[in-house]
Amino acid sequence: MTATTFTLERREDGIAIIRMDVPGETMNTLKAAFAEEIRAILDDVRHDSAIKGLVLTSGKEGSFIAGADITMLDQCQTSQDAEALAKAGHAICAEIEALKMPVIAAIHGPCLGGGLELAMACHGRVATDWDKTALGLPEVQLGLLPGSGGTQRLPRLVGIQKALDMMLTGKQLRAKQALKAGLVDDVVPKSVLLEVAIELAKKGKPAHDPKKSIKDKLLEDNGVGRNIVFDQAHKAVVKKTGGHYPAPLKILECVRVGMTDGMAAGLAVEAKNFGELVKTPESKQLRGLFFATTQMKKETGAEGVKPQKVTKAAVLGGGLMGGGIANVTVTKAGIPTRIKDISEQGISHAYKYSYDLLMKKVKRRHLRKSEAQKQMMMLSGDTQYRGFHDVDLVVEAVFEDLDLKHQMVKDVEKYCRPETIFASNTSSLPIGQIAAAAARPENVIGLHYFSPVDKMPLAEIIAHDKTSPQTIATTVAFARRQGKTPIVVKDGAGFYVNRILGLYMNEAAFLVMEGEPVEKLDKALTGFGMPVGPITLLDEVGIDVGAKIAPILEKELGSRFQAPQAFDKLLADGRKGKKSQKGFYLYKDLPKSWNPLKKLPKKPVDESVYGVLGVSPSARLDSTTLVERTLMQMLNEAARCLDEGIIQSARDGDIGAIFGIGFPPFLGGPFRYMDKLGAKAVVAKLKAFEGQYGERFAPSPLLVKMAEDGTRFYQD
Repeated sequence: MTATTFTLERREDGIAIIRMDVPGETMNTLKAAFAEEIRAILDDVRHDSAIKGLVLTSGKEGSFIAGADITMLDQCQTSQDAEALAKAGHAICAEIEALKMPVIAAIHGPCLGGGLELAMACHGRVATDWDKTALGLPEVQLGLLPGSGGTQRLPRLVGIQKALDMMLTGKQLRAKQALKAGLVDDVVPKSVLLEVAIELAKKGKPAHDPKKSIKDKLLEDNGVGRNIVFDQAHKAVVKKTGGHYPAPLKILECVRVGMTDGMAAGLAVEAKNFGELVKTPESKQLRGLFFATTQMKKETGAEGVKPQKVTKAAVLGGGLMGGGIANVTVTKAGIPTRIKDISEQGISHAYKYSYDLLMKKVKRRHLRKSEAQKQMMMLSGDTQYRGFHDVDLVVEAVFEDLDLKHQMVKDVEKYCRPETIFASNTSSLPIGQIAAAAARPENVIGLHYFSPVDKMPLAEIIAHDKTSPQTIATTVAFARRQGKTPIVVKDGAGFYVNRILGLYMNEAAFLVMEGEPVEKLDKALTGFGMPVGPITLLDEVGIDVGAKIAPILEKELGSRFQAPQAFDKLLADGRKGKKSQKGFYLYKDLPKSWNPLKKLPKKPVDESVYGVLGVSPSARLDSTTLVERTLMQMLNEAARCLDEGIIQSARDGDIGAIFGIGFPPFLGGPFRYMDKLGAKAVVAKLKAFEGQYGERFAPSPLLVKMAEDGTRFYQD
């Protein structure tokens, strides 16, 4: 007998409860196969005169409905097949909405995508105040749009502008934010959720009026104002996406039609646009990225080995990286963390880093002040190794100096337990060289974060030849608890991300030294889809950092990593980039914090930099050539890393490039992109550049073989 997903419980007071509990799954997701089961229950309800109201809830402990099962989309052969899925969702939601009795959704935990669309088809919604209760329509992040009426119901509940903000970004609302927006009718503790939902159902269908400001009403409640809203949103979408992502404009179209011509017209456009988006290459790549990261969450990095529990952590160094690592360890992982720095000032900086981030969350009402204070209490610090005796894992975040790191290893082995893991945040030094000073090298591993730590999602886990499987598994689990997506990479200079980034940045520097204008080069790469141009990135990371890493990579990996003399000239002129307010660009009134996955405000180039470099700017090459010269270096090195076993798979390489340096997600990553171009075309381009610019463009042996054999990185 097939287990049922939906059950109907009749109560003596005339309220019935529908519980959704997908058998064998930890979270509820909607599947097309559920349609008949839902219809049967709704038909049963309609024919039972004793039922005066309904409550829809979840049988899962910590999840309402996390969305639709997107594996269904891969089975759609045509856009018409996908459109039919959307229409089926419309039909179910319409049946719920048309019930004469009040239907209330009782929401605890994630209520996302199709789950929120189902909840919005109900006549009212009650949510719990649990911090993991979240409501949103994140389909745009998969290159899709809400396909079960979300583009029509959300604007009618919360207003056009709030709805567009949610759907165009995939933003999720906490329960209290949802209440303020008018998306839910009440927020209560979990203990009384069902009781409150039942009482709401007894009162009849709640009236809903979007909670708009006077300004929003003036804009949204008339045709002229709505046109202004949609036109401005269209301009913002085009500017932000660069035309690379079709979903946001399709969402805009659905909302515009629905609010202008009525809900029936809006639903028809929604279904059609949903069907078209499912078959776009952009959505296919974004869905592939989602599946890949989901699969990675199930992997330990060391097959068959369970991670040890980390109950206390420590960070060596209170600088920008150390402060960021301590912050995510406390706020995301919930692990008490001890900070060790050579000065009290360093510890104070690390405290302030976390305090400022927590106060931002409090100000935005994402976090209670009491919770922020509780998290700050989990941080402690000292200039000595006091309090390290019971630490399970130490993250070292000091300067890129091998002797200093050797001393850190010895200190940790002296003051910590024999089982304590030493994880180095080095960005370029091989972990094996750091572990050379260790009495217990099996406990030494690399844990490379990207700046700013609180925003960048990637972490590289670097195992040297003596790192134990237990250490790998524990470090992977630790990074995951910090909210990171970890990839396990083999030891070697630059590891994976900095290695492919190094050649990309070097080539950009060569182009500037040839006289190509800085702004044109950056614009060419952002036009391709990179979040920021390579010269902007160099200014942000720090020209001094690039200058320090380049010789290490050249020494370990060969002459193709030899950087142009630009770095020395810039540093001699005191140009370290944004940190010194002096680099390739002029810095004034720019935000203090920076997220490399987002575009920066426009700023002017410091024209005096050309004199320092001894070049006269002159645009000789077209944008396509600028993109190809920099990008081919990255692609070629990515292939080398796979060939040498630095990364375990093309999948890991794609995730590392997307989450580590912002490689365009709609292209799927360097390896997916090379498959799209074809190995033969990539090799031909590399050989052409090799003939023009030298052996640094020599194609990797793996790419040459793939071009000859006609093979691909992915077989799907």
